[in-house]
Amino acid sequence: MDYEIENGECVIALRGRIDADNAAKTEEEIQAILTGCADSGRAAGKVILDVAEVDYISSAGLRAMLRLKKRFPVTDVVNASPEVYEILDMTGFTDLFRVEKAYRRISVDGCEVIGEGYNGKVYRYGGDIVVKTYKNADALAEIKHEREVARLALILGVPTAISYDVVRVGDSYGSVFELLNARSFSKILAEEPEKMDFCVKEYVDVLKKIHSIKVPEGKLPHIKEKELASIRKIVNTLPDGLGEKLVKMVEEIPDTDRMVHGDCHTKNILMAGDEALLIDMDTLSVGHPIFELVHMYNAYVGYSEYDPEIVREFQGYSAEVAHEFWRRSLAAYLGTDDENVINSVEEKVRCVSYAKLLSWSERHSDPGNTKDVKTRALWRARLIELLGHVDSLLFDVECGEAADPSVLKVEAAVENLEKVLDFINAKLDAAGCSERTKMQIDLAAEEIFVNIASYAYAPGKGDATVRFELAENNSEATLSFTDGGRPFNPLAAAEPDVTLPVEEREVGGLGIFLTGKLMDDVFYEYRGGKNILTMKKKL
Repeated sequence: MDYEIENGECVIALRGRIDADNAAKTEEEIQAILTGCADSGRAAGKVILDVAEVDYISSAGLRAMLRLKKRFPVTDVVNASPEVYEILDMTGFTDLFRVEKAYRRISVDGCEVIGEGYNGKVYRYGGDIVVKTYKNADALAEIKHEREVARLALILGVPTAISYDVVRVGDSYGSVFELLNARSFSKILAEEPEKMDFCVKEYVDVLKKIHSIKVPEGKLPHIKEKELASIRKIVNTLPDGLGEKLVKMVEEIPDTDRMVHGDCHTKNILMAGDEALLIDMDTLSVGHPIFELVHMYNAYVGYSEYDPEIVREFQGYSAEVAHEFWRRSLAAYLGTDDENVINSVEEKVRCVSYAKLLSWSERHSDPGNTKDVKTRALWRARLIELLGHVDSLLFDVECGEAADPSVLKVEAAVENLEKVLDFINAKLDAAGCSERTKMQIDLAAEEIFVNIASYAYAPGKGDATVRFELAENNSEATLSFTDGGRPFNPLAAAEPDVTLPVEEREVGGLGIFLTGKLMDDVFYEYRGGKNILTMKKKL
C-alpha cells in the first residue's frame, strides 16, 4: 500500500478486497507505516484511510479498522465507493469514523452559466440538470450547510430546489439539481427586455414571500451581525466621526426573525416552467429587509457604478437595464410610486451599500490598479456625502403588504380619504353588504383615518395602513388602521356627555364616540412601535 505524510496527517491508500484472508496482514502493514513515521520523527496526529480503490470490506476488515481507531482516535475514511459506504453505514461505522464518500467527477467545460453568486456558479448540465460549482476547493461543509438551509427554506414555504447529489468538479465540488426548463431572470431580461414588468412582479413576489416568513430561533444566522462586522473594518477610514455615526445607525436597525436571502439578484432567480425559484441559498439569514436591499443595490448599481460594463459582464444586460430594474423593483417592494419615498429609502440603503463595498475593496482591490483606486474613491465620496444628511436607516416595511389585496398603504393625509373609502367600499360591495351597513362602516372609517391624518405625525408626515378582512361566509368585517405616529389610544379618552346642551359641550371626542356606537367592537393596541386600532362589524 502507498502512503504519504504531510502536516501531521498520514494518508494511507488501501486497495482491492479487505477480507478474512488479508485483513490481519493489512492491519500489520498499516501499523508498520505508522510506527515507521513515529520513529523518523514524523508521528501522525491524524490517520486518513483512502479507500478509493477498495472493492469490498468484510467483518474481519472492519475489526481491523476498529482496532486502528482505538490506537489512533483521529482516523478518517475518505473516497468510499457507494458499496463500501453502504457496508460502513449498515454496521454503524459512519457514526464511529468521519466517512467521506467518493464523488463522481464531471466537467462543466462549455456548459451554459445560468446563475452566479459570491461563492460559485450554476451551470446547465444537459436538459433538465443543473450543477452549482463552488469556488472554495474544500466546499463540503458549505454544501452541507446550503442543503440544510435549502431544506429549511422549502419547509417554510420558499420556492427553491434541493440538491440530490454531490460531484467533483475540477479541484472542488458541485451540487446537482433538477430544474425543468429553467431560465434565469438575467437571461430573460437580456433576451426579452419587454418582459421587464413580468420580471419585476415575480421578483418582488419572491422577496415579499421570503421576507414574510418567520424563522424558528437558532435556525439561521443574523445578517446584521455579519454586516456590522464588515462595516466596522472601514470606520477609521471615514472623517469627522462619520464611521461611528454609520455604525450607530446600523446598530439601531431592529432585529427581526424574518428570512432574508442575502444575495437576491436576477441570476439567482430562475423560471422553471411557470414557477419562480430562488437558488444559491448559502447566504440565507434572518434580519431586517434593508440588508436584502443593500445586496440588491450593489448587484445592480454599486459594483458597476464606476465601470458600467461590470454589470453587463455579470448579469448579461446593460447598466441602464440594471438601474431601471432596481428602481422599479424597489418601488414595487415599497408599494409606492412616490419618488420622495423611494429616494429616501434608496439613500438609506446606499449608506450601507457603499460601506459594504469599501470593506470588500479593502480585501480585493489592487492599490496599484488605477481603476480600482478610482472606484474606491467614488464609493468613499458617495458614502461621505450621504452620511452628511442621512440620520437614520429606519423605514417602514410591512412585509407582504404590497402583494396583499386585503391591505392598502397610503400617506396619512386627509386628501387620501377618498382612496381609503374606495378601497373599503370595493370590499364591502363584493361581499354584498347592505347600503345602511356600508354607510355606518364608511362613517367610522372616515373618523379614524382623519384622526390619524390630523394628529398622528403632526407636524410631520407618515403612512397609514388599512387592512380589511372578511370572516367566513362574509358574516363579519374586520377593519384595522395602523400608523407609526406618536403612541395614542383614542379609546382611553372620556366619553362626551351627549345630554348636555350645545353651549356646555366640549369640542371633540364625538368621532370616537360615534365609532363605538356604529361598530360592534372597537379595540386598540400599541405593538412594535405602531398604533393599531381595530373595529368589527357584522354584515
